[in-house]
Amino acid sequence: MTKPVTIDDLKELSVPPRESHKGQNGRLLVIGGSHLFHAASLWALTVASRIVDLVHYSSVPENNEIVQKAKEEFRNGIVVARKDVESYIEEDDCILIGPGMTRDNETETLTNTLLRKFPKKQWVIDAGALQMLELSVIPRNAILTPHHGEFRGLTKNEDLQEFAKQYDCIVLLKGEEDIAATGAEKRVIKGGNAGMTKGGTGDVLAGLIAALACKNDPFLATIAGSFINKKAGDALYARIGPYFNATDLAGEIPGVMKNLFVV
Repeated sequence: MTKPVTIDDLKELSVPPRESHKGQNGRLLVIGGSHLFHAASLWALTVASRIVDLVHYSSVPENNEIVQKAKEEFRNGIVVARKDVESYIEEDDCILIGPGMTRDNETETLTNTLLRKFPKKQWVIDAGALQMLELSVIPRNAILTPHHGEFRGLTKNEDLQEFAKQYDCIVLLKGEEDIAATGAEKRVIKGGNAGMTKGGTGDVLAGLIAALACKNDPFLATIAGSFINKKAGDALYARIGPYFNATDLAGEIPGVMKNLFVV
């Protein structure tokens, strides 16, 4: 039986110390969005910007313009043109790629080129990038965040832990219960409710995991992100039932983290 994750498993999670300075609590690059999907990468951006010190955001031009106009929500960030993205990959702690990206040649080329070129960086691979991923270029300790359909599209190997072992990565299989696996360990994260079936909640989760992965062990970041995301969804459900959306979820997460980790 796979052991459930509890708050005790998260006791080593990094919390910004009082004496820290800007830049010491994580720098994240979000690569996402498309001409078709605008909101997905913005949900990831919203939650991440509340956790790390600096988020760089790179999307298609119209999404970059949306973020530029929303500076009241995105104070500690820089909008990055796609042509300049490689220099930011080199300097940031973690890169999230995929939220809001479409299944097309552009996504396939961008994703696999960057993964191949920067194999030593910490990556979180989600959504469109995950669907266009070449398995041979998965970097060591990359965090993959598929739902069940996306995982079936990745591989014929139905054994999650065997897949994680084969590609030396971390997989979070999203569902009613999330399952996190490496080649050596598998854990289940319970919780969640009907409100979390809404579009965008997975993008919030990806942004949360990526933000945590900036300053934490990647498997810890994965199980912590899933745990916190579900706790936030359950807190919303206790107040308003299933009638919440991804924006509500992103806004609930900071309070849940404060109650869980800040003395």
